[in-house]
Amino acid sequence: MADQEEKYAELHNWYGTLPTRRVDLVGDYAGQELFIVEGDGLLLRCFDDPDLDFNDGFQLLHAVYAVEHFLQGLLQRKCVFHIVFLHAHRNLCIPRATPSIKREKYLLARAVIIRHLSVLLPDLHSTIKVLNFESALDKAFQDYLVASGAYFIMTHDGANPVPADKDPRIPDSQDLDLDVIEAVESQRKAIFRSTIFLFLDQGYNVALVDGLEFLDTKVMTMVVEGSRRVKAAVRMKETVLALQSEGPTINGSSHRSEDGISEKDVKLLLQGIAEEGHATERWLLTLAALSTIRNQESTDQRFAVAMLIHMILVSETDLMSRRVEVGTLNIDQQHELDNFLAVFARTATKLLQSKLYKRSCASSSLPCDVSDLVDGRLLCQVLAELESGSVHQHLQPQILSTLQNLASVLSLTEEANESLTTHSDYASDSESPSTPAVRSTALTELSVLPFSHTVFDKHMKPIDTSIRPQRDPSGKSARVFRELSHWHNAKKRLDPKASQPISARDNSRAMRRNQFFMAEMAGYAASLTGVTGRALEPELITVSKDTVERIKENDDTTKQRKGPTSKGTSNAKAIIAANQAAKIGGATDKTMAAWKTVRTNLDAERQLQSRYRKTKTYLRDLPDDKRATVEAEVEFYILVTLLKMYRILCKPTETNNQHQIDGVSGLLFSTIRELPNARGLTKTIVNQVRSVMQALKVPSVDFPPTEVDRKLSFESDLRLNEIKPVASSYASFQLQHCGPYMDRNLDSAPDPRVNGFNPDGWQRKVLDELDADRSIFVVAPTSAGKTFISFYAMEKILRKNDDSVLVYVAPTKALVNQIGAEVQARFKKTYKHAGRSVWAIHTRDYRINNPSGCQILVTVPHILQIMLLSPSNAKTWCRRVKSIIFDEIHCIGQAEDGVVWEQLLLLAPCPIIALSATVGNPEQFNSWLTSTQQTSGFDLTMITHQHRFSDLRKFIYEPPEKFAFNGLPESSFATLGLDGLGGLVFVHPVASLVNKSRGMPQDLSLEARDCLLLWQAMTRLQNKDFPVDESLSPDRLPQVIRKTHIIDWERQLKALLRSWMSQDQSPFDKVVEELGKPIYESKRTTRYLSRPEEASTVTEETTVDADDLYQTTLPLLCKLQERDALPVILFNYDRSKCEGICQEILKQLKDAETRMKTSSPAWKAKMKGYEQYLKNKSKQNPKKAAPPKKKGKANDDEGMSKADKMQDAASEEVNPYANFNPDAPVDGFHFANIAKAEAAELAAIHRQLEWRKLDPWLMESLTRGIGVHHAGMNRKYRQAVEMLFRKGFLRVVIATGTLALGINMPCATVVFSGDSVFLTALNFRQAAGRAGRRGFDLLGNVVFQNIATAKVCRLLSSRLPDLTGHFPVTTTLILRLFTLLHESGYSKYAVDAVNSLLSQPRLYLDGPAFKDQVLHHLRFSIEYLRRHDLLSAEGIPLNFAGLTSHLYYTENSSFTLNALIKEGYFHELCSEIDTAESQVLRTLMIVLAHLFGRRPCRHSDQEYIEEIVKRSPSVVFMPPLPASATRILQQHNKQTLEIFATYVRTFVDQHIQSPDRTLPLTGLSVGAKDGNINKPPASFLPPPSSAPKIRSPFVALSGHTDTFTSIPSLCRTVRSGVFLEESVIPHLDVYPDETATPLNAYLYDFYMHGDIDALERANGVRKSDVWFLLNDFSLVLATIQTSLGNYMKIPEGEVDMEDLVGGGDEGNNKDEEALEAADSGYGSAASSVSELVTSVSDVALGAKGKKKKVQEDWEVEADEDAEEEERG
Repeated sequence: MADQEEKYAELHNWYGTLPTRRVDLVGDYAGQELFIVEGDGLLLRCFDDPDLDFNDGFQLLHAVYAVEHFLQGLLQRKCVFHIVFLHAHRNLCIPRATPSIKREKYLLARAVIIRHLSVLLPDLHSTIKVLNFESALDKAFQDYLVASGAYFIMTHDGANPVPADKDPRIPDSQDLDLDVIEAVESQRKAIFRSTIFLFLDQGYNVALVDGLEFLDTKVMTMVVEGSRRVKAAVRMKETVLALQSEGPTINGSSHRSEDGISEKDVKLLLQGIAEEGHATERWLLTLAALSTIRNQESTDQRFAVAMLIHMILVSETDLMSRRVEVGTLNIDQQHELDNFLAVFARTATKLLQSKLYKRSCASSSLPCDVSDLVDGRLLCQVLAELESGSVHQHLQPQILSTLQNLASVLSLTEEANESLTTHSDYASDSESPSTPAVRSTALTELSVLPFSHTVFDKHMKPIDTSIRPQRDPSGKSARVFRELSHWHNAKKRLDPKASQPISARDNSRAMRRNQFFMAEMAGYAASLTGVTGRALEPELITVSKDTVERIKENDDTTKQRKGPTSKGTSNAKAIIAANQAAKIGGATDKTMAAWKTVRTNLDAERQLQSRYRKTKTYLRDLPDDKRATVEAEVEFYILVTLLKMYRILCKPTETNNQHQIDGVSGLLFSTIRELPNARGLTKTIVNQVRSVMQALKVPSVDFPPTEVDRKLSFESDLRLNEIKPVASSYASFQLQHCGPYMDRNLDSAPDPRVNGFNPDGWQRKVLDELDADRSIFVVAPTSAGKTFISFYAMEKILRKNDDSVLVYVAPTKALVNQIGAEVQARFKKTYKHAGRSVWAIHTRDYRINNPSGCQILVTVPHILQIMLLSPSNAKTWCRRVKSIIFDEIHCIGQAEDGVVWEQLLLLAPCPIIALSATVGNPEQFNSWLTSTQQTSGFDLTMITHQHRFSDLRKFIYEPPEKFAFNGLPESSFATLGLDGLGGLVFVHPVASLVNKSRGMPQDLSLEARDCLLLWQAMTRLQNKDFPVDESLSPDRLPQVIRKTHIIDWERQLKALLRSWMSQDQSPFDKVVEELGKPIYESKRTTRYLSRPEEASTVTEETTVDADDLYQTTLPLLCKLQERDALPVILFNYDRSKCEGICQEILKQLKDAETRMKTSSPAWKAKMKGYEQYLKNKSKQNPKKAAPPKKKGKANDDEGMSKADKMQDAASEEVNPYANFNPDAPVDGFHFANIAKAEAAELAAIHRQLEWRKLDPWLMESLTRGIGVHHAGMNRKYRQAVEMLFRKGFLRVVIATGTLALGINMPCATVVFSGDSVFLTALNFRQAAGRAGRRGFDLLGNVVFQNIATAKVCRLLSSRLPDLTGHFPVTTTLILRLFTLLHESGYSKYAVDAVNSLLSQPRLYLDGPAFKDQVLHHLRFSIEYLRRHDLLSAEGIPLNFAGLTSHLYYTENSSFTLNALIKEGYFHELCSEIDTAESQVLRTLMIVLAHLFGRRPCRHSDQEYIEEIVKRSPSVVFMPPLPASATRILQQHNKQTLEIFATYVRTFVDQHIQSPDRTLPLTGLSVGAKDGNINKPPASFLPPPSSAPKIRSPFVALSGHTDTFTSIPSLCRTVRSGVFLEESVIPHLDVYPDETATPLNAYLYDFYMHGDIDALERANGVRKSDVWFLLNDFSLVLATIQTSLGNYMKIPEGEVDMEDLVGGGDEGNNKDEEALEAADSGYGSAASSVSELVTSVSDVALGAKGKKKKVQEDWEVEADEDAEEEERG
């Protein structure tokens, strides 16, 4: 036993180390992916419901309801799941401290629920399967796991947040040994956790069903990650397997048994219930169990009679009449009943599991109603009536008749007669003296305060509330709230007249700040390029009504003066034309001469690959007029260069490989195909190209007729007799090697509205809709060409006038910065009035330009919401907004900010442009979006496009067993894709369709080669029943294949494949297997040497752990370098991992470089020569060699003659050591492309980053071409990474998802480096889209590194999640709407905004019924605001309305803060600040940490808390709130409960007439089906009129009335037809009094010790997340400070958020700009959040607390550093 306890303890300790993340299972994680719900974990959660009366009341129907209610919650949120029960786990569902005699009840409930769901769900919800297996080790279960393709497993971990010795549900008097309870608990946890171990070991993550919450449309729970820790715990596996084999030994049934009844008896029973008209499973099971008990058990038959009466009453009684109190039985009677129920439950369980029972039910087609098998309270009541001897007086005659007949069937006639008289004295209006009174269910009427409002009244007219005159509840005078300043800055007054004049110094700093930002944006913009790859040039925009004027900034054309038309006009035109022709002819000659000079230099380039690239660059950078002259000849020169390469490659040598030959041949054909479109074609070029086509035997392309001829400026030297034909089959050659080069024009055509390219048809349609001022919803994949839509709309606004505004909403600040920079790079405009600008950026952290004075505002959702709801904007700025672009509109589905996106869509006062590449349900979303826009008076058109411009090719990386790095390898040329590289395995998209149940996603894309491989596999595996039509043969394709042909062929192949997929007899599985062979047959290469040609320099090999990202990344990068597949972005969703990978690559490069320097003779010789060079230089120029005294021209080259200087310069130019830097990274040991960035530019960036005190390794990594990008990095560093990557200097970037959303970071390859819960179908598509961007790459590579093959297949084959909405009308939004109306003087915009929000349909809650509920919620939210002194009877915001509404992003914490302020808690607390400062501040921090930034802990954390606290300065669990604060918040919650319970009551009374009698998931109707339901069949039953009105009658079975104890209970147990969203009811559960789940004390702990490492170790907060969590809290403190300053009218300058807001981007801005952000209100960065907390205490309390010492881990960027930057 002791040994077993040790094993349990070891398993529990291991489980405590597993990392967890709290995520939204739908939006953030699984989407619509299938997952498995482990049945017994689900049952334990439901059976542990405190509302369920099961131990005593045996409310089986309530238990079934609880299970269905949970499953319905998953289904309603579009989850896809199976339910799996493991027989070995059957005892795990029994809750803590259940007495042995009552455990059989839970096992019966388990069997009933399995039967109930198994029978009823298949016909109603075909996607939900209920499955049974023997154990987790059962082979059938293991096979099912593989076949199902489940994404993760949902189960319980056995934890209970309340220790057993403190559990209030375990009475002290209960005859249970606490040690036994804890031993049973330990075993249950061990079984659950060993199962979790097995799931993790097989690569599944585990979601915990305990602690799971439904918040709005989200399913929030902890996800356990730990496959790596499972692999490390090898010794643990033996324990796990032993536990799973043994199964739990918790008391209860532990074996399956025989039927216990004969088939003959069953037939008799079936005949009996059929005669009574009740042929259902419940009747059969009850009678069969009683019959078995009578035959096998010595049981008092009174209980059998009572069970029969109970069974009849359940069928004949309306559900509303079944809420009865527990009958009055003495101790002995209760004990006998418990024994009988245990026997009955055990017997019924055996029967339910028997084959005879199932066969009998199926053969007789019995309806399954076993969910209502036992009502323990009703049975107890019947038994009490039997004991009193008067039961016959209270039963209707038909009940007695049925009883007699059934007793006869069971041979219980004598026993029944003993209990009943032969006649009935049924007394319908009498009540047995022994019947306990039913508790009243009346709900205390709440007086609704008077309220009337001109705007809101018409919306709330359908709501009938009894208004009773009542005085203001507070009895206090109220102050009208006025919006005096911006919510985040008390200095920034909304009324300019109320602001103090800005000092000259502040004004100067503000101007310098803006100049700094503008210069920074200009540099950032310079790195951006257009569709042609050239740098963007700004257009000077002029307002024009009729025409579109496009004047390039650098255009040197002169404006012609307009004058009267003269008679000599025609002659003048002729002269002008002749002059222009002569000028063009001269320009042509100059261009050709320049080309000859360039070509001469190109001919000198010995490397043909380099010659090719330089020629392509030359042609690309030529101005359009010059390009027209030489384009054809330059293209032909490129073709000749490629021919030379091809000729060389075709010669048999050891170094050449077929992949390179295929790559060059594909490029050759592509060049030939494009030549007919080149301008300046001559007969010579055309004839020579035709000869080349014949020699290569490639498909012939048609050339336009030309009469022009000109001698080539070079000798072509084709040598066609030496050319080897590329292929024997035109189609096969093109499909195999030319797919990326195919003509990708779909229905492109020139359009005068577009410069630089010909837009496709769908793009032209977009422009048409924009020109018609209609709203559009565009769904198109990344790289399809959505970007230009936004800029066309912007230009349209700019040309319209100087006042109209377009708002661009982006989800991330990184995208905001990019769009702002791109707007600056594209547009330029002159304004008549000062203060106007083309664009501005506005985020929470900073502003550039004036947001209200620009025409293009680039911002984030929260800021736009603030601006649209700002009263100061209602009459001005909001009316100027003419268009809003919502980029990445799918972010509406996010758990955090999705509701803000939805509110913005409802508030939009103008047409919208919604853009996304990843919407899973575009039709449904478009339907909602269309209806919202129509309500606002705008038409909306959805435009979809399904095809990427460049294809993506996917690979799985298998690292070598051993790796030796001796420098980066040389790159191959023209080999698109990574095929043929050792360790990189191609993944055919169809090979991912291993799970047919998921179907084929609509966006599963096949490139040309994929189609060919699929056709070949299907042709090989076809049979007579499933043939492949000859029309699908690639030979039927045109001679020259275009992308449009491939799209059509792909569509036909996929249609056939789908038909095969839907039929089990088809060869579909074989096709998938055939195409997947490369994946499953691949093996790791034994050894990989990065530079095999320099093998002699290698000194060591390292063994590579395939699961270690740090060890496998450099080998992968070397492989990408081999194939010229850089630049690359490696995505890892862990910030610390991103940094760790970068550091490891840097270390490996430096170590290898050091080894090379110490062992390479060539390097030593070079260093020797360099030293000699320095000596010679010192001798020649001794004075110059000495360091100058000062910088400046006066000291430069002092003492040197002009001749000396010229000689010195000349010698430096020719000396190979002149530019040699021995400390710089050596070629081959860095990834930087040094030709892509100027040395001065790099030096400037390096200097700027040095001033910001970045870690040295970050700087070193940049010099070696490697960057890191995540939200926690310094903003200037992130921008440097983006710019250098776009320029091509950086070629490796490791990033989180920050680069996945629309950032212009084109790369050749995307690597998914390691798995994560955040690597979902949505994030995969977003990140993968960075590869192969339009205009940069012909083909994108996607590589999966250290990700299981099953996960890879899932990512490729899973469909995108559907967009779901939210409950958009929150209480803070209502308050903000009243502020908008009142402060704007009921402006038209404000009134329209309110009407829009309250009239439009919701994405989540749509339809008339839900609209009524939203309006009721609105009315009672107003009642809440009235009762808490935030709103007057006329709708005027009062008192702390500003504080509450400005903290909208913390709802519901803001309301609890208001409650504490309103009741004077903080006033009382702070009264002791002078005498007990330390104690007051600690208490203040405890209270604030309870309200804001709440993070629930895992239930299991309670088990480890003592050990954790011993080893850490953290307390981990939040200390309880002070008693007075607890009392105030509990009273606040009680009053809120009364308000919203009244809301439900009024809604039910007015809108719900139908009874609540059906189960939520199966829809099974329960209770009497007909007859007089208002008259119960037994007089001791309560009438339906006494039943609860708003509580679910299923829950009421456990004795509950309409008296609720908490808001969660109200929301959880409300009747059907009423939607209650707990998250939008203003309350906060008080820990530990109102919620058992502990809160993480990370804020309080950091305030106390300031140790980030302790937060990570003890509090479980990832170090990479600490800053963001603490900075969010600092924003809360800043908002509180500013709001209180406004309320108390503290003079300007005394209150500001400068000292409170943390670093991050805010701090970066000030340190970078060296200026005070006068507009934004952000001053110097706080050194740490502990300092922030002290600071807010100082301001609020007038105290001068000691500043905490800055932690070394924290990034501190102080103003003196910025001043140094200014001086530099």
